[in-house]
Amino acid sequence: MDDALLRAPLVPPTEHLRATAPVSPQEAERLRALPPSDYWLELARELDWYAPPTVGLEGKFGAFTYFRGATMNVSVNCLDRHDPARPALHYEREDGLRETWTYGELTEAAARFAACLQDLGVVKGDRVGIYLSNTPEAFIAIQACYRIGAIYSVIFAGFSASAVRDRLQDAQPKVVVCTDATLRRGKVIPLKATLDEARVGVGSIGAVIVARRVDAGAELKADEHDFHALLSAQARRADPVAMEANEPGFIIYTSGTTSKPKGLVHSGVGFLVGTYANVKWSLNLTADDVYWCTADVGWLTFPIFALVGGLAQGATHVIFEGGIDTPTPERPYQIIAHYGVTKVFTAPTALRMLRRAGDDKVARHDLSSLHLVSLVGEPLDPETWHWTQGVLGAGQIFVNNTYGQTETGTAWASSMVGLTPTRPGACGQPLPGYRAQVRLEGGGVAQAGELGYLTLAEPFPCLARTVWGDHARYEQVYLADFPGSYAASDAALIDHDGQLWVTGRVDDVMNVAGHRIGTMELEAALITHAAVSEAAVVARSDEIKGSVPVAFVVPRAGVVGSPALEQELSEAIVQGVGSIARPGRVIIVPTLPRTRSGKIMRRLLRDLLESGEVMGDLTSLENPDAIEVVRAAVLR
Repeated sequence: MDDALLRAPLVPPTEHLRATAPVSPQEAERLRALPPSDYWLELARELDWYAPPTVGLEGKFGAFTYFRGATMNVSVNCLDRHDPARPALHYEREDGLRETWTYGELTEAAARFAACLQDLGVVKGDRVGIYLSNTPEAFIAIQACYRIGAIYSVIFAGFSASAVRDRLQDAQPKVVVCTDATLRRGKVIPLKATLDEARVGVGSIGAVIVARRVDAGAELKADEHDFHALLSAQARRADPVAMEANEPGFIIYTSGTTSKPKGLVHSGVGFLVGTYANVKWSLNLTADDVYWCTADVGWLTFPIFALVGGLAQGATHVIFEGGIDTPTPERPYQIIAHYGVTKVFTAPTALRMLRRAGDDKVARHDLSSLHLVSLVGEPLDPETWHWTQGVLGAGQIFVNNTYGQTETGTAWASSMVGLTPTRPGACGQPLPGYRAQVRLEGGGVAQAGELGYLTLAEPFPCLARTVWGDHARYEQVYLADFPGSYAASDAALIDHDGQLWVTGRVDDVMNVAGHRIGTMELEAALITHAAVSEAAVVARSDEIKGSVPVAFVVPRAGVVGSPALEQELSEAIVQGVGSIARPGRVIIVPTLPRTRSGKIMRRLLRDLLESGEVMGDLTSLENPDAIEVVRAAVLR
């Protein structure tokens, strides 16, 4: 990896964030030094329990518990314990619809909706399908499940009927909660119609609850109920159920290289403890903050940083339904200015989209309320970091890049906001309670600055406990490569200051003529070029070198691809990384296949290079048309 990136100056917290930090620097150092089990036990006591925890970690990866025997209710910690008059949600839809919900109103709705679920036969341990977009009903339904101990299963609103069916058949929900439709980039996406097709043959579903948000007169069948009619008619509030700390709270599916997605099972209480801590350190939300998480409810970023971890901290949330660049790329700036947003959690892709739209659009809006941008997702190139800090934040904000996975249930590498520095492009340091190691092929521990395989050496409360119905798969995927550790399947290094750099999936690290090169540094070299909006680099097999890099580049508006530009971009990689990294091809395309959360699906690019066909699970692909566009470019 380019040594200049690793040696760039550390960026300290801003004075504002330093003055509002959750603990003193000395206390932060004490917490970081604690053994993980002791740390989590101490941290967990900040929450409200029925039976407080007396023990931390017991067992090991694959069969561990945290806080065994302790009981609490997640919903009580997210809703009931906060000031009922404080705004909890400022909801906005891309067509301009707005709603505001206080904590009191949200608590009342969740408690009564929980009673509705009970009236439909849902009891502790039953599954409830959540097929919703970013709406207040998602908060109500999920918190209602937590209240009565039902296991919810979030299904991404962008999935096809086939993908929805796979998840329904696996989880076997008793009830499914959905909206009739959602809006995205000016189009009506008919979720209920997709569910109608998907649920055929799924015998477990006894009832469907439909929030009719787009068409108030949408037809309902015999076993279907109107969300708001049920809620209005329900006078009873369900009592919160005491949940043991290791009982399952929800299932969330993540794609794999096979066609069958993995249903990861998270403990409800363990997830709350982990996300409460994550939000405390990565955002330091307070009652004075107006906070916007731009993620989709169908991806775990939203439950971590809004639905559970965010609510547990009692901040006021902005939630947006639709495409944040609709009807104009200035929409994010309008939202920040209108609500006085102080902190944002987003993805590198969203920041690159804003940068591509032009700096002049930033200047037209008062963004002075903003103090912090935290993010997770793809590797963050330093160029975008500097644009975010210098242009979007006018040099007055802190940019906190983080790292985490669906499996880990938190973005566990991060700056401790107001307390620890960052380095542009890095992911901060492992937060208290996590023991990260970068391992080498033979199992040894890498030295500072040495690229290897990212692992976690000790369990933590919010780690997924199993794959629903298939624990053997869980152990094979996550625990077999480095026995005694969790393997993230990401390539990474830790620099001399303890900053974590994640360069991509393990299969995004290529071996070129005996040199191990991560795709992140090649992409960073491309993204600094004035013609480049986005870039993705993957490896193509080569008889002589083993593999060679191939770069896919999306140009900025007004830039036309040409052989001369391809050569210029190839030289940019050579200048930024070295001649060993010269790409075999630079392919200029107008779009790339990506998930709805914005991640470029590099494995599909590799498939198209090697065979011309794509394989594996495509359910998270947002823009299927990109496959043919890229295929044609590869063939050219």
